Amino acid sequence: MERTNEVADVCLLAGKIMLQSGAETYRVEDTMMRIAASFGMPHSHSYVTPTGIIFSIDGLGPTKLIRIAERSTDLQKVALVNGISRKISEGALELEEAYEMLKKLEKEHLAYPISVQVAAAAVASGCFVIMFQGRWIDFWPAFISGGIGFYGLHYMHRLVKIKFFAEFFASFLAGVVAVLLVAVGLGRSLDNIIIGSVMPLVPGMLITNAVRDLMAGHLVAGLSKGAEAFLTAFAIGTGIAVILAMY
Repeated sequence: MERTNEVADVCLLAGKIMLQSGAETYRVEDTMMRIAASFGMPHSHSYVTPTGIIFSIDGLGPTKLIRIAERSTDLQKVALVNGISRKISEGALELEEAYEMLKKLEKEHLAYPISVQVAAAAVASGCFVIMFQGRWIDFWPAFISGGIGFYGLHYMHRLVKIKFFAEFFASFLAGVVAVLLVAVGLGRSLDNIIIGSVMPLVPGMLITNAVRDLMAGHLVAGLSKGAEAFLTAFAIGTGIAVILAMY
């Protein structure tokens, strides 16, 4: 019984890290069941939603549940958990070693510094203007407004834990900066500048994961992620609509 609980703890920890880091629902479930099977427990069941994980092993212990309060995007952690899972499947890791590696990985902060993220968002915003057949004169206004908008998202999310308000504020801030830059003559096409500056805020991964989960038959997870993506898109659109109405 003790070993069963230890195996369940390893599986739940691996699933928790993956789900918090932006992994698809079916990938989380598959990884958890593969880990359990590798430790000699092939008859396991996992049920994953964006906000929680339920895991049990047939006849060998109680069903366990963990709650997922916050989710982000950190694909490096997803890849590292997959690597640990493969080593377990190959027999290269013992149960205690795997648990310690996962605990260490859970505590690590692998995301790029906020300065790098803002710089990447700014460059991406300018490049999106060119990709949408805009002119080079609008590259720098989109660069500035996109970077400021993305930093506003990060700053506001630390103050308010409700994503909708942080995303609304970020898109509103990007729109304000874009309007001001066009008003002083640093940009020409307001539409292209605004479109480029909000692109880093668009929930591309959420939409992709929602579609993939729906295709894999995970209807609850797919619909909930789709609803989250819709709310994000609605927040971005509302922020831009407010500034355009004021303009």
